[in-house]
Amino acid sequence: MALQETVEQIVTGLGYELVEIERSQGGLLRVTIDLPWTPEQEALGGEQFVTVEDCEKVTRQLQFTLEVEEIAYQRLEVSSPGIDRPLRKEMDFLRFAGQEIDLTLKNPMGAQANGLTSVLRKKFRGVLESTDAEGVWQIVWSDAPKPKPGQRVSKKKEPAPLQALSFKLDELKEARLAPIVDFKGRQSKR
Repeated sequence: MALQETVEQIVTGLGYELVEIERSQGGLLRVTIDLPWTPEQEALGGEQFVTVEDCEKVTRQLQFTLEVEEIAYQRLEVSSPGIDRPLRKEMDFLRFAGQEIDLTLKNPMGAQANGLTSVLRKKFRGVLESTDAEGVWQIVWSDAPKPKPGQRVSKKKEPAPLQALSFKLDELKEARLAPIVDFKGRQSKR
């Protein structure tokens, strides 16, 4: 617990948000940081990203502090969250509403499946949406396969029905942004 508190204090003190801390075999300590986000920032214009200089600044401060605190590690790696950023806090879900995400439930769907999908299903990929209920989110998806690049799609063909699943954050095992590689960048929510 001391490691978590120490790293979080350093990262937030430098003006960043701590996304996650991971310890791996071989003594690797991986710290993932991001720039803090507020809804007001988005209204002002484009999203900002963590730079190499940001990671270097956090690395230097962490190296010094971890040595003083006598916290053992072999290698320290500080990085940005990447294209498959984990979503953990309510603010993460607010920030990425309207984006495509991958989520895994702690327990299978069960009766919520309503015969539309397997009752044992736990993994989903779809668009994250907020609902009117406090603390309840929704993911919307279609099980129809996406057309391949260059494939002709008939305009007369009816699209596959959309499905929705409502969930609370405590029902999730894991949620991440879907790793969509688009050389134009993630499209804005507008």
